[in-house]
Amino acid sequence: MTKIKFILFCLLTSLVFSKAQAQAEKEQSRLEILQAEQLLGGKGFERLLTDVILKHKTSLIYCDSAHFYSEDNLAKLFGNVKIDDQEDSVTVTSRYAEYDGNTQLALLRNNVVLVNEGTTLYTDFLDYNRENGEANYFNSGMVKDSTNVLTSEKGLYETQIEKITFNEDVILENPDYTMKSNTLYYSTTTKITETVGLTNILSKDGNRLNAQKGSYYDTGNKIFRFYDGDVESESSIVYGETLYYDENAEYYEAKENVSIFNKKQNAEVFGDEGKYWEGKQYSEVYGNALVRKYFEIDTLFVIADTLITQDGTNPEDKYTLAYPNMRMIKADLAGRADSMAYIYADSTVHLYTDPILWNNKSQITADSIQFTIANQEIDQALLQDNAFAITRDTVANFNQIKGRKMTAYFLNGDMDKLDVEGNGESLYFAIENDTTLKGLNKLLCGRIIMEFKEGAVSRISHTIKPEASFTPPHMFEEDEQKLEGFIWRGEERPTQTHINDWRTPKIRDKNRYSFFDEPDVKLPYPENDELQIPTDN
Repeated sequence: MTKIKFILFCLLTSLVFSKAQAQAEKEQSRLEILQAEQLLGGKGFERLLTDVILKHKTSLIYCDSAHFYSEDNLAKLFGNVKIDDQEDSVTVTSRYAEYDGNTQLALLRNNVVLVNEGTTLYTDFLDYNRENGEANYFNSGMVKDSTNVLTSEKGLYETQIEKITFNEDVILENPDYTMKSNTLYYSTTTKITETVGLTNILSKDGNRLNAQKGSYYDTGNKIFRFYDGDVESESSIVYGETLYYDENAEYYEAKENVSIFNKKQNAEVFGDEGKYWEGKQYSEVYGNALVRKYFEIDTLFVIADTLITQDGTNPEDKYTLAYPNMRMIKADLAGRADSMAYIYADSTVHLYTDPILWNNKSQITADSIQFTIANQEIDQALLQDNAFAITRDTVANFNQIKGRKMTAYFLNGDMDKLDVEGNGESLYFAIENDTTLKGLNKLLCGRIIMEFKEGAVSRISHTIKPEASFTPPHMFEEDEQKLEGFIWRGEERPTQTHINDWRTPKIRDKNRYSFFDEPDVKLPYPENDELQIPTDN
C-alpha cells in the first residue's frame, strides 16, 4: 500500500512539474512590452506609439509604433523596425513587419536589411524564422560581403549553417568575374559557390567560362570546377566533361572528352585527360590522343597515346610531340612511327623508331625521317641511315632505290625526285606509253639522282663509277625484282577509318546558349506622379 502511494505521489509531482514547466515556457514565449511613450486601447489590440520596444525570448524588437495583439501573441510593427537577438549575430531591419511570438516567424516588408556578421542581405520581402534561423526572400534580393555581391529573384539564407541558396536569375559579381545561373549555393564563411545546371562566367579580361551541368567556384582562391564545361580565352578554348581551372596558377586540368583548341595555330588536341599551363602555353594530353592541324584545304591528323604541345611567341620554341604508336594522315600523305616531333619554326616533322611515310603511290623508310610541309603539302623528306624508297608505277611495278642517306622532293604531293648519297642502289622498270614493260634496270653507284613523272622513273643520273645492268622481261627472275630489304607495307598505312576508330571527338554545339546572350534591359516602374488615375466624369 505504501508503495502504491509513493508511485501516485511521483506521478502527481511529475504532472505538476510538467504543467509548471509548460506554463513557464509559455510565459517565456510571450511577447512583452518594455517601452512605449503612449499606450492606446483598440479593438482587439493595443496601439503602441513612439520609441516602442518589445521583447521576445532573447530578442529585442524596436519600431516607431505597433499594434499588439496580446491574445494572439502577435505584433504588427511600423516604421524603423529592428529585431536584434542578444545571443546570436543576426540583426534585421525594415519599414514594416509582423511578428508571431508563437512561431517566431517575422514577416518583414519594405527596405529589409538582414546583417549577420560580415554578410548583409537586402530585399523588400523577407520571411525570417528566428527558431531555425531561416530567412526566405522573394521578389528579388541582394547579398553583399567582403568578396562578392549576389542577386536573385528568390533566396533562402540559413543563418545557423552560414549557407544561402539563390534561385532564378542568379548573378554573382566580384572584381574579377561575373557569374550567372538559375540555382546557386553559397557558403558565407568559405566564399565557395556551387551551381546546378547551366552556368556562365565572364572575366574582367573577357574570358568566358561555361558549365552545362553545374560548377564549383572558390571565389577567394579563384579555383573553378566545371561539369561539361569549357573555358575560352583570347588564345585557346578548353573543353572537358570535368574541367578544373586554377586562375592563380594559370592551370587547367580536364577529364573525359577533352579538347584544347589553339586559335593561333589553328590546331586542336583531343584525349581522355588533359593538362594545360596557360602562362607557359604548354599542354599534355593522354589516352587515345588526337591532333587536328587545320589547313586551308585539308587537315593533318595525328594520333598517339600521348601528345605534348608547346606554344609561345618565339617560333623556335614551338613544337608538338606524339608518342608512342604515332600514326598520321593528311590527304594523300600518311605515316607511322613510334614517336613524332613537329617543329613549327620550319614546319618540319621528325619521325623516330621504325618510321614509314606514304604519299600517293610512294613508300619511304629509314632509321629516322624528317620532312617539311610547304604550301600545305609535303615538300621535302630527309631519310637518314638505311633509307629505302618504293614507288608504284602505272602497271603496279615497284620501283626501288636505297642508300645510306636520301633526300626526297615532292611536287603537288607526288614524288618528283630522289637524291641518294652513299651506297646507292636502284631498281626500276622501263615502261613505254605507260603500259608496255620493256625491261628492268639495276644500278649500283655512290650517288644516284632519280626523277619521276606520274609515279614512273623519267630520268636517272649517277656519279662515282656506276655499275648498271638491263634485263628484258622474258629473262626476269623473281628474286631479281626486289632489292635486299624490300618490304611493301601498304597494309600498315593509316586511313581515316583508323583515325576515327582511335578517337571520334564529341560533337559540341559551338552556339550553346549563354545567360550573357540575353539583353540586359529592365523596364523601370513609373513613379506615383507619373500614373494616370482615371476619374469619374
